[in-house]
Amino acid sequence: MDFATLIGLVGALMLIASSVILGVSPDVFINPPSLLIVVGGTLFVVLAKFSVAQFFSAFRVAARAFKFKLPETRASIDELVEVAQVARKSGVLGLEDREVSSPFLAQGIQMLVDGHTADTIKALLSKERLMTLDHNRSGAKVFTAMADVAPAMGMIGTLIGLVQMLSNMEDPKSIGPAMAVALLTTLYGAMIATMIATPIADKLSLRMTEEARMQSLYIDALVAIQEGTNPRIIEQMLSSYLTPKERVKNEEPEAAG
Repeated sequence: MDFATLIGLVGALMLIASSVILGVSPDVFINPPSLLIVVGGTLFVVLAKFSVAQFFSAFRVAARAFKFKLPETRASIDELVEVAQVARKSGVLGLEDREVSSPFLAQGIQMLVDGHTADTIKALLSKERLMTLDHNRSGAKVFTAMADVAPAMGMIGTLIGLVQMLSNMEDPKSIGPAMAVALLTTLYGAMIATMIATPIADKLSLRMTEEARMQSLYIDALVAIQEGTNPRIIEQMLSSYLTPKERVKNEEPEAAG
């Protein structure tokens, strides 16, 4: 579970809710027509931009922003070095029942066991990597579109409210509800875009980059294992995926020894 996304979204909502509760009655900020215009209108407009499959798939992908967490790069390198050591001592068949932390890595190890060449493994896994990138990118695009559409639907609701208000100026009782629709639609649109859609789209884009980077790490390691590269050389090769800070931290124990 990635708590940063959950804490950020819940924290922002709690701050807004607190300001509402400490001000006037919360009922003032609940307006069904405004919600209908912004929420319903946003969903239908975004649906018009994508296919039905892409639209609903985006919400499944969005769950990754909350529950999906990649292993640390250093831990993955250590795991891959262990895999390389087993393959060097016992052959790739010794990896047949080995449990690993990533389904993508498990798929690659199965290719090693099945006897595929290094070029075949690289080609198949690279294609899988591109498909994963495309899937995640599609989900991010849906939420980016939602962030663009929600404020626009809020503005449409504002115009509707103003038209209703101006067309019934002779009835003072109608001015208040019409003005509520005019203002609350703008508020709802801004909240959806700023507090929900944009953070999820950005987190999905970040996850997309991180996952693609991790899959590239796995591909490089698996190809090297298939080619019989020494595990120590594999570890040095994979250390390029570490940040400068992680590399310095990794070299300190060796220097101390």
